[in-house]
Parts: sequence; C-alpha cells; structure tokens
Amino acid sequence: MENKDMRCSFCGKPQRLAKKLISSPNSEAFICDDCVEICRDIMRQTGESKQLGKIELPSPDEIKKELDKYIVGQDDAKKVLSVAVYNHYKRINYNTDCADNSANKENFVEIDKSNILMVGPTGCGKTLLAKTLARILKVPFATADATTLTQAGYVGDDVENVLLKLIQNADYDIKKAERGIIYIDEIDKITKKTENTSITRDVSGEGVQQALLKIIESTVATVPPQGGRKHPQQENIQIDTTNILFICGGAFVGLDKVIKNRLSATTLGFNASVKKVKEEKLEDYFKQIQPQDFIKYGLIPEFVGRLPVVVGLKDLDEEALIKILTQPQNAIVKQYKKLMEMDNIELSFEDEAIKTVAQKAIELKTGARGLRTILEDHMLNVMYSAPEDKTIRKIVITPKVITNNEQPIIIREKSEEKLDAVVNE
Repeated sequence: MENKDMRCSFCGKPQRLAKKLISSPNSEAFICDDCVEICRDIMRQTGESKQLGKIELPSPDEIKKELDKYIVGQDDAKKVLSVAVYNHYKRINYNTDCADNSANKENFVEIDKSNILMVGPTGCGKTLLAKTLARILKVPFATADATTLTQAGYVGDDVENVLLKLIQNADYDIKKAERGIIYIDEIDKITKKTENTSITRDVSGEGVQQALLKIIESTVATVPPQGGRKHPQQENIQIDTTNILFICGGAFVGLDKVIKNRLSATTLGFNASVKKVKEEKLEDYFKQIQPQDFIKYGLIPEFVGRLPVVVGLKDLDEEALIKILTQPQNAIVKQYKKLMEMDNIELSFEDEAIKTVAQKAIELKTGARGLRTILEDHMLNVMYSAPEDKTIRKIVITPKVITNNEQPIIIREKSEEKLDAVVNE
C-alpha cells in the first residue's frame, strides 16, 4: 500500500509521481529513479568513466570504400578526408601508446592536430561525409550551425554549446566525447561583415571566430550541462578538446570570384602584363584555393591557420543525382520501395521518372538535399491512400507524376493490365 508521506529525499517527488522509489536500509531516506539517473550523469561528468584504449583504425583505402557505399562521387574529397581522418586518429593512438609505454617517451614527437575545412555548394554532401566518417570510426558525432553562435555575453549560443551536443551524444562519457568529431556547418556565415575596422562589435562574425580559436585548437573548455549561458553557481563540465576533430563546412558563395581576381591580378604601369584567366567550373576554382582567399573572403588569419586541410567538393550533376537516388545502401528510391513492400505493394520507378526528379533538383538548385523533398511532395497521395486498398499489388511512378502531378499506373490483384484509375486524392 502506498504511503502518502514517502517522497524522494533529494527532489521531494512523492511516491505516486515516481516510477520507482528506492529506500535506504533503515527506510529513513528515499531516492527516485530520476535522481538516480542524474547521479549517474554527474559521475560521468567528473571523469569517472573508464580509460579508453587505442582506436581500431581502418586504412585510408578502407575508409574511402566505406564512404563509397553511402556517398556518390566526390572521389577527390573522399581521398583527402580519408587520409586526414586516418592521420588524426593515428595521432591519438600514438599519444596513447606513448602514455602507456614509458620507453616510447624518449623518442616522443608531438604531432599537431589537422582540422578540416570543406568548401562546396549546398546539397553536395558535406554534412553526410562528416556523419559517415564518424559512423565508420565508431566515435561520437555532433553537428552545429555556426549561424546561431555569438560572442560570449550576447544573445545567441556560446561556442561551448557545440561541445555540449558532442557530450550528450556520447551519453555524458567525457573520455569518449574527447575523441569525437564535431561538424560546424555554415562556417562561411561567420565571416567578417566588412574589411574595414568598425567601432561596433562584430559579435556574430569575427567575434565568433575569435571564440572558436581555442576550442578548435586545444583547450580545457567549461561547458554548462544544460546549455545556455554559464554562471558561477552552476556545476560545469570540463572537456579537453585536444583530440576532438573539428570539420567546418560552408558554401562560400562568391569565393570563386575572389580566386579568379587573384589569378587575374595585374601589375601597374604602361608595360604591365594582364593575365587572362579562362572561364572555369566552380570545382576547378576550388582546386586552386589558397589561405589568402579565405582571408579576403572574411575569415581571420588565425582561424584559417587552424583548418590546414581544405577539401573542395563538386556541384552534383544530373548523373550524380540519379546515382544518389538509386545506388547507395540508403538510397531514397530504395527506402520508398521498402516502405511500400511492408504493405505488400511493389513500387517501381521508370528511369525517366528518376531522371525528371534529378532535373527538378538541379532547376531548384537544392542539390541532393532537395531530392527527398521533391519525392515526398509527389508521393504523398500514393503513400496516404495505397495502404487502404488491399487489391493494389504494384504502383509504377511515371515522369508525368513528377512533372504534371498526374496519377501513377496501378496494377491490381485481379487484373494484370495497367489501369489509369488511381488512388483517390
């Protein structure tokens, strides 16, 4: 029988509101299940987690082969990323080995961390590349948007909140989080708003870059456990960022013009020679990126110096988008087929229909990110009504479904002929 006086000695929660109330041996004190979870998190935050050993590290070639299963194209970028990530975690294993073996300390060589900067148009796969790398290496991963960050003391998120997401994804295991990967997207949005010195603070541009410098390089950061602003009365989490790999990504719209201007720079005078630069594709310009191009664009030199590995990603053409729709293990078309298969319905896409989806994504300039949106829009009526009609055995998506919102072809159980009548809207 419930005792109305029984309540958690820590938070005061009554027994009727707690899933479980654990009593002390003498039944004078009680603790609820929520407080037990909080205590466990506090123990993890204080670094009570077990020491981690060396990371099982695949070779760069093996990393790229795994990336090939999920990401179409971008071969050059995948090679650069595979080598950079391999060297980063090889560095961690080397430091771990030297710490465990005193004999290795005599010949110890300090290896610097090489963070990564990815440059490419929207929807080309920057976020997916970073996320897939973390899955291959089985390390915690967190993604953050640079546009929400501001300099400390101003409205917005502190840069330390980027680290909090990683800690949360590592289940508050600090040692595990200290080997994770953080992807900061939209990094081009925190460039300096003007090249000229201003009397007002640039709190969402240069101020954020200054705040990111220490955590990207190496520091013991203080992170508020619930996010938000830090204040002296709260318990904070300490995390060392020395072995955290930071990958920054951005579209850097207009960077190609900065590179083109540098390549076609002229000298002054009557006999000055003018360099003629032929018109090139965006990815061709990205292959010629120099640190001064990012500085000209608005990144501060110290920030550029902390991102030594630069990866240029290509814009996706029609052929690449078609492969993204059909080939990877998590291809969107395969996902829709599996969803309909669960309702005992075979879903088929005509080749021209898939091609039309790719062409529409190119027109909208949304890249691979827009493929699912386009299909969701045109598959809505089918996904809504088909499960109710138990006579449907096959649905064929034609190009007109995508271009004119016409109904797909339906093949029913009692007839093998194609019917034009379709799922009711």
